[in-house]
This record gives sequence, structure tokens and C-alpha cells, in this order.
Amino acid sequence: MLGPSGHTDSFARDNLPPREEWPDFLLDGFDYPEHVNIGVELTDRLVERGFGDRTALIGNGRRRTYKELADWTNRLARALVEDYGVKPGNRILIRSANNPAMVACWLAATKAGAVVVNTMPMLRAGELTKIVDKAQVSLALCDTRLMDELVTCAKTSATLTQVVGFDGTANFDAELDRVALNKPVQFEAVKTGRDDVALLGFTSGTTGVPKATMHFHRDILIIADGYAREVLQVTPEDVFVGSPPLAFTFGLGGLAVFPLRFGAAATLLENASPPNMIDIIETYRATVSFTAPTAYRAMLKAMDEGADLSSLRVAVSAGETLPAPVFEEWTQKTGKPILDGIGATEMLHIFITNRLDDMAPATTGRPVTGYEARVVDADMNEVPRGSVGRLAVRGPTGCRYLADPRQRDYVRDGWNLTGDTFVQDEAGRFHFAARSDDMILSSGYNIAGPEVEAALLSHAEVLECAVVGVPDEERGQIVEAHVVLVDGVARDAATVKRLQDHVKATIAPYKYPRSVRFIDALPKTQTGKVQRFRLREDA
Repeated sequence: MLGPSGHTDSFARDNLPPREEWPDFLLDGFDYPEHVNIGVELTDRLVERGFGDRTALIGNGRRRTYKELADWTNRLARALVEDYGVKPGNRILIRSANNPAMVACWLAATKAGAVVVNTMPMLRAGELTKIVDKAQVSLALCDTRLMDELVTCAKTSATLTQVVGFDGTANFDAELDRVALNKPVQFEAVKTGRDDVALLGFTSGTTGVPKATMHFHRDILIIADGYAREVLQVTPEDVFVGSPPLAFTFGLGGLAVFPLRFGAAATLLENASPPNMIDIIETYRATVSFTAPTAYRAMLKAMDEGADLSSLRVAVSAGETLPAPVFEEWTQKTGKPILDGIGATEMLHIFITNRLDDMAPATTGRPVTGYEARVVDADMNEVPRGSVGRLAVRGPTGCRYLADPRQRDYVRDGWNLTGDTFVQDEAGRFHFAARSDDMILSSGYNIAGPEVEAALLSHAEVLECAVVGVPDEERGQIVEAHVVLVDGVARDAATVKRLQDHVKATIAPYKYPRSVRFIDALPKTQTGKVQRFRLREDA
């Protein structure tokens, strides 16, 4: 049974999947009051515990204490309720790069009882429209430097009636900031239920049709009180740094939830390139890093050139599997652990991981306390150790899609099927084998091949195309497009660039094909289905 709700707008609870389609939730050891608000738990509660003068967020050249963050988010929450009419349970979309203002907006919206949808700044109007429509978003908060695509989205949206700008820099010079500055610093947060939806995490899926994963207030506490406490052993002395967008649940956990839950500090970078991350690590003596293997390779090279990363006590790698040579070189050069792990938007964060005292190259590790994992066949029977099969997992978090028939594909017999194939060895460690679907994992980003195909097919020079992921030493995988051109178009570098630029302008630029191969015809079955496996074999 779900606990009491603090939402007056019941959209989220009304659109939870049918109870019989839920995974099993293993909640032993994760006990929270019936009413809890994550916005309060990560700000005002820390002030009450004596952390008010400690640094909470570092970004855009400024430090903000826990007291400043609590006051700031209370003012913003008041503005949302009093000036923009936010009701508990309304969905609020936030569009921003990683900066303290985005975190403040997320926490404020959560205090106001809203269900938050964090989105990446690279998304285009068409991609935003799918999210807005799915979540029936009526209010969006947007960094004023990123308004264009969202305004374009709002012009044709049936639900998005307000787009309000905030200042993502340290200047507080935008509409929302000006309204909030006139508000008191006290705000009585909505008494949301622990089983109220706090966050909608969107994942594109292999079709490119977005799925919204629904996470409760208690879920957000669980990932901190489970993985961050047990595996990372976070203390108030820690300083976090990382590259994943806050719009990804991996980034939101690692760069906001985990540090703020334990009174630590988070450094936020709008452009988290390896050189910028290295600068932040050296400047603020960061201790915990979250990024993908690609960035750790760059850091290793920088260390050879004199970079000082000695403050890092633990490096967390996720988004793609960590190659053994990177693991070995990192541990040899730094003497510090690098922890590979696997998470999923559906599960909210990492659920299988290496540990500080139990890590090995080319392994994903063992389940986080509270989770169970097994490798199964098509009938959900556990396969013998050493055999390849589908990864099934269950624990205190799990998949709940917003009104989506794909719930039945992800959850089977109470287990979450993540779409990954794994092997479990005799010692009980899990080893990643491959993705089970057509998702392409590149530098930590999930890219749906069909979405890239649709963008390419909208170009006048493309007759047919198919997109696959191919191995790449730097990025894990890259997007490779196999393109049949219309007659008369040159198969040259200029055409490649035109197609790549077109994709970047049509969908988020990180999804563009880094490799383009021109072919006479796509390999197909007799029924006309493209045989992507043959393209992968050719690659």
C-alpha cells in the first residue's frame, strides 16, 4: 500500500503503472517517516544539524553555504507558490547546465511539492516537446542563456503555459531571481508523502520515444543512505566533482544528493571537460569524482604532464564499462581505488559496484546492500555461473514508468530487466558483456539508434540509413551511420560533414554519427527488416 500523499494534483500517482506490473521492492533497512520532503532533507535539515556555515555548493566562481542554500531555496519556493501558482503534484521542467542555480531550482520546486523533470541543455525543441507532452508540464524554469529551444517548444504546446527564466550565473539577474529576492527566507515546505513522486527521470529508450521513470521522495534518500553511505563512505569533509549532467539521475545523485545528504560540498561545472575537471580537482582539492572512462583516460595523460590529482580518494566510473587497462593504470599511478559500477535511470542510481576493499579489473562488482542480482535466460531461470544471460535485479528502488506499456518489458516476475547481458563468475562478481538492445553507449551517454536514423532521414540527400554502435577505444562506442544517398550526391567528406551538422541541428549534438559510411544498399531480410547485426559485423 502507498502511504499518504501531499499532492493536490494527483497526475503522478494516477499514472503509476498497475500494481501487478511493479517490481518487488526490498525495503528492509530503509525506514522513513510517512511524510518526508527531499528538498528539506538536503538543506534545512543540514542547517538544523549544525552545518549552516559549511560549504554546500561551489560553482561559477562562488561558494554557497548550507544556510545560504536553505534560504535561497525557500525564497524560490515561495516565488513558485505565490507568484506562479504551483500546486503540490504539478510538474515543473528545469532546463540548465550544471550550476548551483539549477540545484537550487530543483530543491525549491521539490519543497513546493512539485514533481521535477530535469532536462539537458543540449535537447532541441522537438525532444523537449515529447517530454513536456508526456509529463503534461505547465511550468518550465530555464537558464536565460538557454531559452530559445524551450520557447519554441512552448509555442506549440497544449500544456506548457509558463516559461520563467533564472540566472544560471552568480548574478541573480533574471525574472525568477528578482521575484525570489523579495521573499522571506522562511518557507513551510509541502508535507509530501515518502511515496509521492518527486522526480521524473526521462530515458529515451531504443525507439527514441521517451519513457519517464517515476521516483519517490524515499527513493532519493535510499540511494544516498545505501550506495553513497556504504560504498563511498561519504563524510562532511568530502568535495565532489563530476561530468554527468544533473538531468541524468547518475549526475543528480553524484553531484547533488550524495554530497548534500552528508554535509559535504559539490563542485558544479557547466563545461565538465577533463581539463576543467582537473582544474577543479586541483583548486578545491576534490575527493570524490564521478565521470566516464573516457575522462579518466584524459586525467591519466594529464597526470603524466604534471596534473596533481592526489586529493582524490575515490574515482567512480559509470555510463560505460571500465576497461581493465584504465583500471590498472589508475590504481598503479594514483594508489587510489577506481570503482566501476552499473546503474539505470529506472533504478535511479548504481546497484552493482566494486568497493573500496573489493575491486578487480574488468568486473562490475557485487550488488549494493539491499539489492539482489542474477543472470537469467529467456524464461527467467538463473543460468550457471560463467554463462551469459540477461541481468535481472531487484531492491529498494525499481522501475515505475509513467503510463507506459513498456513497463511490462522492463519488469518480469518482480525483477527489473535492465537490458544488459552479464556473466556472474564463481566468486559472485558480475561482468558486463553487452547491451541487449540497440542502445548505443558513448562516453556515458545513452543514444537511441532509431532517433539518429530519423534525424538523418530528414535530410534531402539521404535515401535510407541504419545506425549502429561500434567499439571505440576512447568512448566505449561511437555512433556509426550506414547511409544510402540519393542519386547524384557525392560520397565525400563534404557530404559527411553536411549530414553530421544536420543531425547536430536536429537532435542533441552528442548523438551525431562520428562515423559515416556510404553504401549501395542496406542489408535486409526478405520482409524488408534491416539486419543491423550484419552492419555491426562489418564494422
